[in-house]
Amino acid sequence: IRDRLSAVAFILMFIEFPIPMLIPSFVKMDFSDLPALLGAFALGPVYGVVISFMKNLLHIVIKGTSTACVGELCNFMLGAVFCAIAGAAAMAVFSVPSNYFITYPAYVTFYHMPLEAILGMYQAILPSADSLIKCLVIFNMPFTLVKGLLDAALCLLIYKPLSPILQGRKELVLHFFLLKSYNHSKTPRSGPAVRFPAGELFIYRKIDSPAVDQANAP
Repeated sequence: IRDRLSAVAFILMFIEFPIPMLIPSFVKMDFSDLPALLGAFALGPVYGVVISFMKNLLHIVIKGTSTACVGELCNFMLGAVFCAIAGAAAMAVFSVPSNYFITYPAYVTFYHMPLEAILGMYQAILPSADSLIKCLVIFNMPFTLVKGLLDAALCLLIYKPLSPILQGRKELVLHFFLLKSYNHSKTPRSGPAVRFPAGELFIYRKIDSPAVDQANAP
């Protein structure tokens, strides 16, 4: 499940689109954090972080990187914050320092793009955005918040239909554990037995009366 969600997240990285007149076109919307969020809900936050890491690793290995992995690193950090804390607001707040100290300096260095040119793209939308920190707070932070909220909304919509698939392996492990536990234990208190090829799994309830226990004993 983890590997499949990582592969889906990697594919979703290529399905991206700009939002003209709301944010510069080099900042694009995608839903590649959705599989990681599904994994976090189904398997736990750690799996969500791992899926986010695998997604960016696949991107580096298959497509390559033009920013010495800086862009992928920031994408991973934002996804990890999103999945570990399960909060779009936390991801939005974290996007400001990560972009200010890591991503945008990398754009300037690796793309040889002057910071003034980047600010000019923001000023074409809002002329008063005359500093990088102001651009990040006014544009990038709300954009990241909306992106996270959309991922969360989609997750809520599709999680329940997909939960049997997402949690199938976990349930099989639980059934196997219960099966072995009951097969190696003494006679259970009561309840019907569900037949399995490897033995019997007894579903029992607590009964305080010894007489009832004895009557229900197989």
